[in-house]
Amino acid sequence: MSTITDEKLEDEKEARKNCAGYRTGSRARMRKRAAWLGAAVAAVASLAGLALADPMPFRQLLGIEYYDFPLPRGHDKPSEWVFARLMYPEARGSRYYGWGGDWRQGGTSWTIDYPRADRHIAEMIDRLTALDVRPVEQPVNLDDGDDVFYWPWLYAVEVGTWELSDAQAAKLREYLLRGGFLMVDDFHGTYQWAVFLESMKRVFPERPIRDIPPDDPIFHVLYDIDDFSQIPGAQFLQTGSLYEDDGYTPRWRAIYDDDGRIMVAICHNMDLGDAVEHSDTPQYPENWSARAMRTFINYVIYSMTH
Repeated sequence: MSTITDEKLEDEKEARKNCAGYRTGSRARMRKRAAWLGAAVAAVASLAGLALADPMPFRQLLGIEYYDFPLPRGHDKPSEWVFARLMYPEARGSRYYGWGGDWRQGGTSWTIDYPRADRHIAEMIDRLTALDVRPVEQPVNLDDGDDVFYWPWLYAVEVGTWELSDAQAAKLREYLLRGGFLMVDDFHGTYQWAVFLESMKRVFPERPIRDIPPDDPIFHVLYDIDDFSQIPGAQFLQTGSLYEDDGYTPRWRAIYDDDGRIMVAICHNMDLGDAVEHSDTPQYPENWSARAMRTFINYVIYSMTH
């Protein structure tokens, strides 16, 4: 398995100590964070209490880019937190439609970067936070009964190609209103935004999509994030372009609940997953990988403490 290089992780740890964005603190602050983690565990238990059956076991499905990815050591260990990836059917006419056949078996657009990015992110969260993280991801199908309620974090890519059914939209709505969190990433331009919006408006027809203000807690829960410039995917290495399609401007957006909690974090015209996936690719700029790492860490901690 390809892993994040020790050099980059050590650089990131050093950045935690030295950069202005890292919230250094006393033992009291560390005790406070321990209390946050206790609250997070309670939140997971509360959400999982909605499910009536055991969670789905780990399974590795076919990816568009990775066909037979080796399992890391300890992949079956019990853990506090799991990186869950949302599975979904594709819209007709989307760029990957029909490539992999049955989306429930993998090989379609929801598997872009899967499982390499997921495992890099899980490794990063495990090594740079106090969370005990399972080293492998969990693909989650909204049609699998109440299984989604076991996974308080969901990540979805290429949502400019998804097409949720009415039942899937209703399940996702319930999951989010009951405390779940969804991060969407790696979709670009006006056409893909319109495709994303068609399904999301059936999840939350009454809730606006808003730009996240710079002072929102999600940008400051651990790291102070104040650079909102574009983070491109690995396509930059071939094209030299920061953007894809007509996605010239990065949009950091969200859907909030009635109490001001972010339920859906929307990363449009950027590719944070690629930036972490390629954190051990020498040609990919380290600054983008480090910024994406900080963003993921903030979003994960926010999702478990808000």
